[in-house]
Amino acid sequence: MSLDVTGVAHVGIRVFDLDRSRTFYEKLGFEFVIGPIGPEPVAILHHPGGVEINLILNGDAETAPNILMDGDAKHAGYTHAALSVSDLDATCLMLDTAGVALSGGPIDFPTGARAVFVRDPDGNVIELNQAAP
Repeated sequence: MSLDVTGVAHVGIRVFDLDRSRTFYEKLGFEFVIGPIGPEPVAILHHPGGVEINLILNGDAETAPNILMDGDAKHAGYTHAALSVSDLDATCLMLDTAGVALSGGPIDFPTGARAVFVRDPDGNVIELNQAAP
């Protein structure tokens, strides 16, 4: 028996400041929907490609290392979200034009897939991945 999973509903990303995070994710093509809402304030952004992110507005420091990625200890937890793109070269050009610096890559995987990585203002990692042909 397995769950009847039909997709990913959203990705929750903890951030410190809504304005700076909204600006960053809008550069990636996300559109602001609503927020902050709820008892633990959340802002919802949607991408025309069908991906939704919830910015969880309770980060406790304006600048802090990403505990999962930047320290020597390897804590269990989600390390990044990977977004599919159809053309990695065009994506890299768009990122450069928007002033979004790569934090890693481009990487060519043995499978034929290719990827680059960026970080949001809070150090959260986003992979942009072009599937193998």
